[in-house]
Amino acid sequence: MAKIIILGSGGFGLSIAIMCANAGHEVTVWSKFSDEIDAIKRTGELKVKLPGAKVPKSVSLTTDISQVSGKELVILGIPTAFCREVCESAAEYIDPDSIVVNTAKGLENSTLKLMSEVTKESLPKNRTAILTGPCHAEELARGIPTTIVVASDDREVSYYVQNTLANPGFRIYVNDDMIGCQLGGSLKNVIALAAGVCDGLGLGDNTKAALMTRGIREISELGVAMGAQPETFAGLSGIGDLIVTCCSMHSRNRRAGILIGQGVSPNEAVERVGTVEGYACTKNAHELAKRLSIEMPITEQLYSVLFENKAPRDSITELMARPKKQETEKDFLGEK
Repeated sequence: MAKIIILGSGGFGLSIAIMCANAGHEVTVWSKFSDEIDAIKRTGELKVKLPGAKVPKSVSLTTDISQVSGKELVILGIPTAFCREVCESAAEYIDPDSIVVNTAKGLENSTLKLMSEVTKESLPKNRTAILTGPCHAEELARGIPTTIVVASDDREVSYYVQNTLANPGFRIYVNDDMIGCQLGGSLKNVIALAAGVCDGLGLGDNTKAALMTRGIREISELGVAMGAQPETFAGLSGIGDLIVTCCSMHSRNRRAGILIGQGVSPNEAVERVGTVEGYACTKNAHELAKRLSIEMPITEQLYSVLFENKAPRDSITELMARPKKQETEKDFLGEK
């Protein structure tokens, strides 16, 4: 049994808390939103974020960030945009030997840094890891078998997280590629938004299959340019996470994309759905691609739809009319 605190009472944070408590750990959930904590205490669930998922009574609930003290595992279950703020708030109280595990999937808006970089800058004394892969909160909370990845630059940390959190319904693989695992989990939200747009336009399975396949290709191109290992994108944090996010109605990115494809403005679609990590990540990925001179045609077209008022059908037309290529985009039979 481990002493674990989850920072964040959103859907994913609560699902991790439920899973850990059911596995016998001593679990605390922190949120800065007293109304959310009060709602869980009153009803045993947070219907607005994770309806129907009962939080075990053994889980402690608090708005006091100092409760991070004395915990073996500190799990960040908060959106990307608030990661640095929460880490800096916790820095005064966190034990230096606590292991910090980040679950946010995105890039910091102002710096384009990975969440592992943000965590290390905010909590320099702590060892860190990231937990990522195909995992919907709605299913994890119900105990549906789930398999994800832990990555750290310290394999001892990865093994500790794997051995501590793994249980019969939650299988964890170790991966040493922190960059690739994070980029796969972040950039798949961009492709999932685009997949939702295709669904909203009424396009078919052929279109989505092409979008996902070429989408993982451009994710891996950017990832390798940033130092990731190409094989990572064929794994759980790459194609695995892409499949679950592009194909499920649990996915807020896909749901927002559907609305956009149906004619709702991007801003309104995001407002209706709530946290849509792919919206900001599209802008960030577009900027990274320009900096590194990486061709990301799907990301570029989605950026134009989200931020330049481009009609989605025009983007589809332009993608289909791109110059003919050999699929792997390498020399073919010695010729360019």
